[in-house]
Amino acid sequence: MSEPATLYIVPTPIGNLDDISARALATLSQVAWIAAEDTRHSARLLQHFGINTRTLSLHEHNEDKRTAMLCSRLHGGEEVALISDAGTPLISDPGFVLVRRCREEGIPVVALPGPCAAITALSASGLPTDRFLFDGFLPVKMQARSAALEVIRERTFTSVFYEAPRRILDTVKAMDEHFADRHIVIAKEISKAFETYVSGTPAEVVEWLQADTVHQKGEFVVMVAPAPAPDEELPPEALSLLKSLSAHLPLKKAAAVVADHYALKKNALYQAGLDAKQASED
Repeated sequence: MSEPATLYIVPTPIGNLDDISARALATLSQVAWIAAEDTRHSARLLQHFGINTRTLSLHEHNEDKRTAMLCSRLHGGEEVALISDAGTPLISDPGFVLVRRCREEGIPVVALPGPCAAITALSASGLPTDRFLFDGFLPVKMQARSAALEVIRERTFTSVFYEAPRRILDTVKAMDEHFADRHIVIAKEISKAFETYVSGTPAEVVEWLQADTVHQKGEFVVMVAPAPAPDEELPPEALSLLKSLSAHLPLKKAAAVVADHYALKKNALYQAGLDAKQASED
């Protein structure tokens, strides 16, 4: 029995058509089938690049049925490319059922790198990127959304999620209720002519959204800065050593020595020394 053909995960532009890669174009041209979230939407992209590959739809309402058919074609030696309306498939888009089934059945899956709104927006947000969590879309119902925002409020790393234009204003207002002093960034129309980033407190972003109804149009990426890290509790023995050394060394030097010895933050020890000095003078 021959080896099954390959399923390719192919990202497509989220705005500027020039963002598509040469590898993506070559793959879409060479496969036997393109499984698209919306074939009518994708037809414009394919026509623009002169790609005549046959297409079929794969969306949330037919994914189970289409998966069985596509796996059969892949086992029969026909290569398939999976695309979504924009960006990287499976990232808040259909495709998970198909990819999981392919993995279970030993069908090769190759993912091409390419556009993704969440990663693109995060990289330009100015928020910490060393750790972050992508939440997809927040729940629609108010109570569930409130619970999700409470979880986000406590995170000590950046949160990223998508939001629809009809919900963006209500969502940012809800954010103002849960963490009014937190820095947030929203990005809209990424890689398009009117790409926009707005940052500030939730209240400031609400003000911008309400300033013009056009501001509420487009697809949004919403990013929330991490919660402030809790103050580090310094061990008594470290504070005792700091006190002793401070009698013979400048406080800054003493704090550096103690920080190195106990693997603590120098700034926290320096502040503790200042607080102790202030307390002794009062």
